[in-house]
Amino acid sequence: MSTWSAPVRYGECDQQGVVFNAHYLLYCDEALAAYCAHRGLPDLAEAVHLVTSTLTWRSPARWGETVDVDVRCTKVGRTSFDLTFEISVGQRRSCTVTTVYVNTDGSGHPEPLPQAARDRLS
Repeated sequence: MSTWSAPVRYGECDQQGVVFNAHYLLYCDEALAAYCAHRGLPDLAEAVHLVTSTLTWRSPARWGETVDVDVRCTKVGRTSFDLTFEISVGQRRSCTVTTVYVNTDGSGHPEPLPQAARDRLS
């Protein structure tokens, strides 16, 4: 079962008929929220800031197809954590995204991840 899935909308595709690059990061944002909610950490998705994302494409997603996003946590640090998003269409891998997020306080400054969050992410 995927962490998050949705049909590709017409407006997400470029003139080549494939999903425009930036929309893969939007899919990851949606999957992050679902991943955190599923682990009882709904506020974490709102507290973190993206530090870096690396996208590796394998095949395009197209209008009318459904993208499935599976998420796994690959590293937990003191203030940050890494998530890997596997974006697929059916059995076909479309894109792998690895993202580093940093936990922040209300003013956007890094702060340590609470132990409960660290435990649930692992």
